[in-house]
Amino acid sequence: MGDAGGRDSLAVTEIASRIEAIYEAESRRVLATLIRLLGDFDRAEEALHEAFRAALEQWPVDGVPANPRAWLVSAGRFKAIDAIRRQKRFDPLDTLGDPSAVVAADPLTWADAESVADDQLRLIFTCCHPALSPDAQIALTLREVCGLTTEEIARAFLTPAPTLAQRIVRAKGKIRAARIPYEVPGRTQLPQRLDAVLRVIYLVFNEGYTASSGPALIRHDLAREAIRLGRLLVDLLPEPEAQGLLALMLLHESRRQARVDASGDVVLLEQQDRSLWDRAQIAEGVQLVQQALGSRRIGPYTIQAAIAAVHADAPTAAATDWAEIVGLYNVLVRVEPSAVVRLNRAVAVAMRDGPAAGLSILDAMLARGELADYRLLHAARADLLRRLERWSDAHEAYTRALSLTKQEPERRFLERRIDQMARGEQ
Repeated sequence: MGDAGGRDSLAVTEIASRIEAIYEAESRRVLATLIRLLGDFDRAEEALHEAFRAALEQWPVDGVPANPRAWLVSAGRFKAIDAIRRQKRFDPLDTLGDPSAVVAADPLTWADAESVADDQLRLIFTCCHPALSPDAQIALTLREVCGLTTEEIARAFLTPAPTLAQRIVRAKGKIRAARIPYEVPGRTQLPQRLDAVLRVIYLVFNEGYTASSGPALIRHDLAREAIRLGRLLVDLLPEPEAQGLLALMLLHESRRQARVDASGDVVLLEQQDRSLWDRAQIAEGVQLVQQALGSRRIGPYTIQAAIAAVHADAPTAAATDWAEIVGLYNVLVRVEPSAVVRLNRAVAVAMRDGPAAGLSILDAMLARGELADYRLLHAARADLLRRLERWSDAHEAYTRALSLTKQEPERRFLERRIDQMARGEQ
């Protein structure tokens, strides 16, 4: 009896672990499909949680189904139908939607693989509807499509978490009140809606590529999800900037294995083992860059992808064509004259012309009040000062960068730099 009980407990634990893994991998897809079926964000979120609660109860008894995602969608759908019917019995004003439309939904429609695959794309276009403010578009998409917590999004926005939470609530209310359709826009509307969608996908990728805080530099789940959404978008609308964004993400992601060491610490680009770079991703990214450039309709994502392609083409760090990279940044500054682009250009200028040339650009930016609280500017400035052997100034800049950094591997890197200088090492 004792052995059987132990085996049962082990089976329950294993299934609970499977459910947790399925939640991580599938919950956002399940949610997107439930939103399509139920037509309401909050009702779909409640149905999602009810579905996983049912899985925790039933799967240890019945076993994990062959298609967990379809099971969860079906369970969530019927849980929602039951909730609608129960609430309607106690709602004299009959303000709730008629559940008959949900009940009558053809299972072949909601289970169709192509429909399910497109649900997150439908959701992201809904979240990026022009009736919502740009900040609300990004916040809602990160929350609903990608599952970031309110706190994670708030850090990305440098916004208090309660403010961000209210922004998401208001965005959902606007979608409900304005009856914004849950659909991919027609082709005549797609181009004008594309910029917001690209911006959201790239923000998701950036949070995965370099997490804003936490114990790990990379969040593989978010980076993979952004690339998956990018592929869906290119399949739907092969516009040059959609191709450029996908290329940019692939070229950055190709370096993932080389960006951290066995301890999870940061490895700088010039020190990375380039044999670890994913050559298949690089080849795909370069091909997409060439297609986008060939269109002659060149935007900021395509230019950034072209810069990443120059890095990918260099067999060694010393062989990098910094003159070409500076030239591309000169074009990018004209297309997207942001302070972050000017910062990245300054680093490229430093690599081409020497640290003093790059430092003068960064100092001028600080004098204008640009990026005064941006950790990467102070980290870049610290590195240039270190290369110029201005140890005291470099120590001050590294300390400032450290004070602004919440990401643990980056903090360890900066702390090592400060410690190295204190020991008189370069």
